[in-house]
Amino acid sequence: MWADARQRSAGEAARGDVSLRTECYDYALPDELIARFPLPARDGSRMLVLHRATQRIEHRSFREFPQYLRADDLVVLNDTRVIPARVFSDDRRIELLFLEALGATTWKCLVKPGRKMRVGAQLQVLGTVGTVGAVLPDGERVIEFRAPVDPATAGEIPLPPYLGRAVGPTDTERYQTVFARAPGAVAAPTAGLHFTPEMLAAIPHTFLTLHVGVGTFRPVQTDDLREHRMHAERFAISAESAARINAAQRVVAVGTTTARVLEARGKPLSAGEGETDIFIHPPYGLRAIDALLTNFHLPKSTLLMLVSAFAGRELTLQAYAEAIRERYRFYSYGDCMLIL
Repeated sequence: MWADARQRSAGEAARGDVSLRTECYDYALPDELIARFPLPARDGSRMLVLHRATQRIEHRSFREFPQYLRADDLVVLNDTRVIPARVFSDDRRIELLFLEALGATTWKCLVKPGRKMRVGAQLQVLGTVGTVGAVLPDGERVIEFRAPVDPATAGEIPLPPYLGRAVGPTDTERYQTVFARAPGAVAAPTAGLHFTPEMLAAIPHTFLTLHVGVGTFRPVQTDDLREHRMHAERFAISAESAARINAAQRVVAVGTTTARVLEARGKPLSAGEGETDIFIHPPYGLRAIDALLTNFHLPKSTLLMLVSAFAGRELTLQAYAEAIRERYRFYSYGDCMLIL
C-alpha cells in the first residue's frame, strides 16, 4: 500500500514534470483560518486522517491518534527546543535573530532592516557593540561582538511571521513541545505541539533531534524545484533510538522535520550527528517512514512539498481543499493531518 503514492508521484512527473513546478503547490487560504493562538488544550485539535491507498478522508480529533497505532508501531518525535533567539538592538531600531554561535563572541544572525547592516556597520546589543563582519549569500550576517552575548537573557521566542502578532504570555510555553529537550531551534516542530505527557506515556515512542532553522520561514523562490537549495540543519540520533527505529514494523514520523532526518540517514538507520540539507519533493518517494503526522503548511513551502512527496501532490491538495471546506485551523498553532 505504501508504494501507491510513490507511483502516483512518479506518474505526475512523467506527465510533463508538473510536480517540479513551484506554482503547482499553491492554494488559497482564507485569512480567518490561520490559527493565530493555541487552543486552550494541547490535544484539543482536530485531525484529518488521509488514507493513501484508498484516498479516503476521515475527520477526527487528535485525542483519537492512539487508535490508529498498531502494537508494533513506533512514533518518532523531534525533541529540539526553541531558543529565545529574537533580540532587538538597544535602541530598538534593529531586530536580530540569533541563528548560530560561531565562536565565543561571534554569531550568525538575520537582521532587519538588512539595508542598514552592511559590512562594517555597528550596533549595540545587550550592552555590547557588534560589528558586521560578513554578509552571507542567504542574507545572513556574521556579527562580531566585543564581549560574549547570550540571547537567552533578553530574547523572545521567534514566532512565525504569518501569525502577525507579538509574542504573548502563553507563547513561551505553548510554542514549545512538552518533550522539548535540546536547545537550538528557531522554530518549533509544530506537529509535536499537540502531544501531552499523558498521551506520550500511552504510546510507543522515541526521539531524535533536528534543530529547525530559519529556512522554515523562507518560501521557495525558484520556478523549478530542482533549482531550490535547502538550508542545512543540525541533527542527532542516539544509538538507542536508531536501534528501536530499525526494529519497528511501522515508523510513524511526527512532523516533516522528523521525516527529513529519517530520510537523510536512510535504512537501516545509523546513529550519529551531522547536518542535512535534503529537499524532499515529488517525484521522490519516502522510504524511511510509513505514516506521517503533520500540521497544515503554507502554500509553495518546502514542507507542503515533502507532504506531497509522501501522499502524492494531487491527493495532498485535495485533502487541503477538504480541510478548508471543513474550516480546519491552519499552520503552527492549527490542526493536524495523519497520513496513513
